[in-house]
Amino acid sequence: MPADSPLNLRGPRGTHDPEPDAGRPRVASGAAVDPAEPSGDAAAAHRPQSHWLSFVLVAGGIVLLDQITKRLIDANLPLGDSWPNEAWPARLMHVKNTGAAFSMLQNQTLFLTLMSLVGLGAILLYFRFRPSDHPLLRFALALQLGGAIGNLIDRARYGEVTDFLKVPHWPVFNIADSAISIGVVTVVCFLLFAGGEGARRSAPER
Repeated sequence: MPADSPLNLRGPRGTHDPEPDAGRPRVASGAAVDPAEPSGDAAAAHRPQSHWLSFVLVAGGIVLLDQITKRLIDANLPLGDSWPNEAWPARLMHVKNTGAAFSMLQNQTLFLTLMSLVGLGAILLYFRFRPSDHPLLRFALALQLGGAIGNLIDRARYGEVTDFLKVPHWPVFNIADSAISIGVVTVVCFLLFAGGEGARRSAPER
């Protein structure tokens, strides 16, 4: 039969009709359709190591700053004294705190130490499986971790925490207390006002 016969459905000799799926990427059965958007354990595993590095550096910086300022107060300002004098609304005031942040739960060192350890584990776990990779959330969690470690060091070594920052109408506090408070407020605000947008941006950086 001639090659150009209307009954020749195969076309001219030597040519072949393209397969219906030619040019389309083949996806193995069961493979992820969009690997750029992992979730759960896969999302945590694909997050860049730089996220952990920045997290550790910020937390470590808070611990270092907290410990240096406490030791400077211990060495240079007698217990109970203030600088400048009490006429100043904001000043340094050396006190010892056997309780939690802002002088709560006094004389509960063992309980607070255990709760601090639980808190550290919770912060690390939340960071590992956080719902968003937004840098603000990472920064806030690092503040909380650094503050918790800073006060835990004092409780473990001395059984009490050095507080030295005094402002009107507020208990005496320290750098670690400030870091924890700022971190908690930042996380709450982020989840309330930016949680949905943050979740959409949680794909790992490439």
